[in-house]
Amino acid sequence: MSMALVAEDLEAFALFARHRNFTRAAEELHVSQPALHTRIRKLEQRLGRSLYVKQGRQLHLTDTGERLAAFANDTNDRAADFLRTLDALPPRPLVLMAGSGAYLYLLGDPIRRILAKGHELQLRTGDAAATLAAVRDGSADVGVTALTVPPDDLDSDLLQQFPQTLITRSDHRLAGRRSVRLKDLQDEALVVPPKDRPHRQQLERSMLDQGLRWSVAVEAEGWELLVHFVRLGIGPAVVNGSVRTTGAVRKIPVKDLPPVRYYVVTRTDRSEGVHELKRMLS
Repeated sequence: MSMALVAEDLEAFALFARHRNFTRAAEELHVSQPALHTRIRKLEQRLGRSLYVKQGRQLHLTDTGERLAAFANDTNDRAADFLRTLDALPPRPLVLMAGSGAYLYLLGDPIRRILAKGHELQLRTGDAAATLAAVRDGSADVGVTALTVPPDDLDSDLLQQFPQTLITRSDHRLAGRRSVRLKDLQDEALVVPPKDRPHRQQLERSMLDQGLRWSVAVEAEGWELLVHFVRLGIGPAVVNGSVRTTGAVRKIPVKDLPPVRYYVVTRTDRSEGVHELKRMLS
């Protein structure tokens, strides 16, 4: 087996790991989807390990897959660094991955400053699990995400923290309060994210722990849509305190919910360029 074939396989797997999707990875590699599928299957046979699993409609890397993706990305980066010493390649843009809330409410000004200084930056979006996975496998250089407990295998620096807040219309029964507790939401119909979202799951656990009854007024994807439904009078919502609202909506801290902490996450073996990006975001 030639080294050229090994390099091609690593490049193919790195792209597959980035997209977690055979169709998009095959399009970027300019090969057919069956050809890419065969290449990944042969890699699995060669290693004697599964590299990914299918859960519902999504593909997830196994532990071996994450390690191979990290190795593939590191190998590609070292090759690119070597070629740059020969003036064969321009510097590659650093990759930042974060969720929609972080981009909307935390990272706008830092990103503008970074771009104004002439730095190249590629932006990707993903939830906390996808962001951590991308940082681990090297397909993202830096991640910004909300975490309950930072992972031990990555460098995590606290960026900002916010209280969880109840947002209501000014005519709601709780609108005049300076703070509330979860018990004040007994029997409320709330605007909430979908059931698979960490924020919704934490809220449900907290309400259950206190034996509180509540119901779903409507499920909404994304903070801005939650705020919109509250403004329409569909019901109140518990949101991350970083979420921006208009004067028509009151924000009231919820005293017995933990704060939301955003972290800047990198691998421990980060390069000087990644270290600089992390510093500019913090």
